[in-house]
Amino acid sequence: MKKTIMAVVAYDGTNYQGFQRQKDYGVGVQQVLEKALSTALHEKILVKAAGRTDAGVHALGQVISFTTSSPIPPENYRRALQHLLPPDIAVREAFIKPDGFHARFDALDKTYRYTVLYAPLPDPCARRYAWEVRKPLQLSAMNEAAALLIGTHDFSSFKNQGSEKTSPVRTLYEAYWTQEKERFFFTIRGDGFLYRMVRNIVGCLVKVGTGEWNQDDFAAVMAAKDRKKAGTAAPACGLSLIHVSYPGETAEK
Repeated sequence: MKKTIMAVVAYDGTNYQGFQRQKDYGVGVQQVLEKALSTALHEKILVKAAGRTDAGVHALGQVISFTTSSPIPPENYRRALQHLLPPDIAVREAFIKPDGFHARFDALDKTYRYTVLYAPLPDPCARRYAWEVRKPLQLSAMNEAAALLIGTHDFSSFKNQGSEKTSPVRTLYEAYWTQEKERFFFTIRGDGFLYRMVRNIVGCLVKVGTGEWNQDDFAAVMAAKDRKKAGTAAPACGLSLIHVSYPGETAEK
């Protein structure tokens, strides 16, 4: 009898061409997960994900769903997959869900975190997980600009080519910066995100933080609904999908 499984997955995205299964170039996290799950559960497994993180983006709380006839209980998946997955991918936990559960379509919101490191000199130990910037950043200025993102807006200015042909209107519930010494963390939570939307937003907010732009400049970019106004996206290495929430329960942060 088929059962539906929800699993929380973490991965270092450095060596992958994003989450999605790849046909012609590189490897996606999805391919590696499907191969390991198929081996462990002794049947072909195809997974759906809450979000299609792109090349180089990491995850602490990606959520996948799939169906299986295997008698192995979900609480044993971590042990069963331990030696089948590479060290940069891990299944943190798994649950049985009602039939029809879908990791993407049932999600209420997703939370991403972006890490920026103020590093006047290169830091080799940080380069895989943070964007190193050489100029000092003003936390208050970045938070004042980030506050403009809250609510329902047309985010066309932060949408790269390649986005799905859906409305550019999204609702953001949280967007704020915190600081720990030289590290700055941007947390953003919303009902959905356009292709490279978070990285484009961070690129603009860092311009505010360095003083190249002010809050009015950032507001003008939002209002323009023109990707060409937003400038360069922040690099993928600093971005992580950390949490996905669902009706009636919360995936672990």
